[in-house]
Amino acid sequence: MELLSFYNVENLFLPDHKPKHKSDPTNSGLRNWDERKYQNKLFRIAHVFQLIKEDNGMLPFMIGLSEVSGRKVLEDLVQKEPFNAEYGIVHYNSKDERKVDVALLYDRNKIEIIHSEAITFLFEAEGKGIQNYETTRDVLYSRVKYKQEEIDIFIAHLPSQREKDINGPKRAFILTELRKKILNIMNNDEKNVILCGDFNENPDDENLKRILYDDLNNKVLENPFQQLFSEKRYSAFHYRSGLLFDQIILSESFFNKGSTLSFQDAEVFSSGKISSRDRKFEGRPFRTYSGTRYLGGYSDHFPVFVRLRNL
Repeated sequence: MELLSFYNVENLFLPDHKPKHKSDPTNSGLRNWDERKYQNKLFRIAHVFQLIKEDNGMLPFMIGLSEVSGRKVLEDLVQKEPFNAEYGIVHYNSKDERKVDVALLYDRNKIEIIHSEAITFLFEAEGKGIQNYETTRDVLYSRVKYKQEEIDIFIAHLPSQREKDINGPKRAFILTELRKKILNIMNNDEKNVILCGDFNENPDDENLKRILYDDLNNKVLENPFQQLFSEKRYSAFHYRSGLLFDQIILSESFFNKGSTLSFQDAEVFSSGKISSRDRKFEGRPFRTYSGTRYLGGYSDHFPVFVRLRNL
């Protein structure tokens, strides 16, 4: 068996330099983000994967991450137990205004990176002229080899639902472009495709349902998180609403029993050990910050993963 995981780790930044003036902005935008809090954050994130390992007898062989700021935080993370410097990193700095990116961690004993690149999306800023653009987080694309199989994996963190969902058209555009890239890969007889990330949309939203089909309405991708969402399994919460924005979508090849890797099941890892200690928020992620108040938790999202049988 192999595990494939995705985790929005909520603002993994290096410690801020002490500002000269209290009103000066910091890189992280977090309140009093210092070395002690940073080290605690690294420990917490690594501990999540230790818990996953204890429950499953193994670590994920590939891990998609979002809300990481720069390569150094990833280098510090993979030094921690249970990674113990055995994991490689694929990361590119994006032009996101908050300087948060997506990344891939992979078990170097199992995975070989054939190719990787950042897919950048620029949007013309409304009313600011053609030379002014708004940027969002890049999508990370990697082609990897596992045993003798090649796998194409996309890791995304799509624009958020804010200000009456002003970013809805951006998410639709990005998913449409990713759909084109995925269909192009499949048309070239490369069948093993993974799309994972924080989509800022639930599995039943039209954009995520549309991406599962080709132009002839044949189903080419499967989203096992549709079933989990129908069972009210959530990875994040907004006020009273449960959300399953974090998903792992797989090509049909992973559902063939003769495949090197075949789908077994999907899970939201909502262990009580990484859940809120506040009874009012029972069953929700134990987050690092609530507004400006430091809580010292893990993340405002639960990680998700799929189990894959291997031949």
